[in-house]
Amino acid sequence: MQKINNIINNYTPKQLKLPIEIKKIIDFSDPVYSFCEIVDEMDLSPFFVVKGYKTGRPRYSYTKLLKIILFSFMENGYFSLREIEKSCKTDIRYMWLLDDMKAPSFATIGNFIRNNLTNTIENIFVEINKVIFQKEKVDLDHTYIDGTKIEANANKYSWVWKKSCIKNRDKTFEKVSEIIDIINVEDLELMNVKIEKRSEYTIEYLEQILEKYREICCIDVEKFVHGKGVRKTNYQRKYEKLSEYIEKLKKYAKHIEICGEKRNSYSKTDNSATFMRIKRDYMGNDQLLPAYNMQVAVCDEYIATVDVKQYASDMDCFVPLMEKFNKEYGKYPKYPVADAGYGSFNNYIYCEKNNMQKFMKFTMFEKETKDEKYINDPYRAVNFKHDDEGNLICPNKRKFKLKYTQPVKGNKYGRTEEVFECEDCNDCKYKNDCCPKAKNNRTIRINRELTSMHEEVLRNLCSIHGALLCMNRSIQAEGTYGIIKNDKAYKRIKRRGMDNVILELTLISCGFNLCKYHNKKMRIEKCA
Repeated sequence: MQKINNIINNYTPKQLKLPIEIKKIIDFSDPVYSFCEIVDEMDLSPFFVVKGYKTGRPRYSYTKLLKIILFSFMENGYFSLREIEKSCKTDIRYMWLLDDMKAPSFATIGNFIRNNLTNTIENIFVEINKVIFQKEKVDLDHTYIDGTKIEANANKYSWVWKKSCIKNRDKTFEKVSEIIDIINVEDLELMNVKIEKRSEYTIEYLEQILEKYREICCIDVEKFVHGKGVRKTNYQRKYEKLSEYIEKLKKYAKHIEICGEKRNSYSKTDNSATFMRIKRDYMGNDQLLPAYNMQVAVCDEYIATVDVKQYASDMDCFVPLMEKFNKEYGKYPKYPVADAGYGSFNNYIYCEKNNMQKFMKFTMFEKETKDEKYINDPYRAVNFKHDDEGNLICPNKRKFKLKYTQPVKGNKYGRTEEVFECEDCNDCKYKNDCCPKAKNNRTIRINRELTSMHEEVLRNLCSIHGALLCMNRSIQAEGTYGIIKNDKAYKRIKRRGMDNVILELTLISCGFNLCKYHNKKMRIEKCA
């Protein structure tokens, strides 16, 4: 008879092993140590006001929540809330940052970001930069500026065009005038009452007209008929038509108000997004896509300032970016270096007012420096000679006399331009080369102040110092976007609304600077 051993195994092969301290398991070159080196030096208490609750569960530590969020953006560029939650449960580094605190859910992390970081993230970004800049001795005088369009989280075919709304609104005004004419002739003429017509109508005025028409003609709205097989009265048709026009005008007024003065379009699914032309045109038909204009000021490879605008022109983004830079660091950069999208009269005057050197290219910079045919063109107004009286002399030795001086439209610094006209272009043998499209005498516009500024910019950028700055700008500013958009695969904004977009891009900038600090630190240790 075989003996049966009934033995109960009261053990598990996966026993607890030393070391118990998590820190000793993490590799010494892990980015979490560089992260803690920066964040632990910051005083985060001013950014979070903790309310005292006598009942309920203990609250999660705001400092620890912020740590896991910043560390996730440092490592991944962008990390979703559910991925952060998963890392807190499975990644030993996140467990060490939580320091015995229970892993938060994605909802807890999302509520913390929405309620506590929306208004404070920009201040936290500045504090992170101050710690890094002090350790790295970052030079804030040399600033490299660039912008890029990032697609918004909005539907592709959700556009609203401001010009179309204005055009349709004006057409509706005409239709309102027509219906008012009909009401005056058919219904109100016998009562010696007349509704006043206007070229433009306000919503309040039309609502008063509608109410007045209802009272005078004793129209009972409750007795209106609808549906198939019924005949509407003339009063009902006119009343409903006028009501329809009022609703249309309300819709157009809302669209125009959302667009504002500086924008010509917006998206229905993200009202803050503007339709712009993006380099990454996956539609393949050169179509405008909803996007935001991200602006960065880079100093020694770190993002010093990040800003977001709703319009596509980089030229209008320079002044707000520099004002934000000054607000955050208490000074303006001495050498702001930017490409040709930023060079304008307004920006050059702004640089002079704030003691900044002019290192922003202008539109024709490449031709002015590389195209010899364009530079030596004798028919350019810049190459015309002057006589003793100061008049311009063309290659055919004919005078250009000052016709008038006019202000430049849209310029806030009082820029003016001088308009010169040739005394006689008839029978000129150089006309086909000089001005082939001119029907009468050739006219030229000259702004001497802007011309002198362009000459100063050419001197600055063509010097050895300027050439080095241009080279560094292409490496640092454009390289920053290369890392964010290609290396980190961040090519589309995940949140909607201007405040949320600023929050998201600032978090990405925080992660970028922390990652850059760790990589520099590792390179130095490797060389040593």
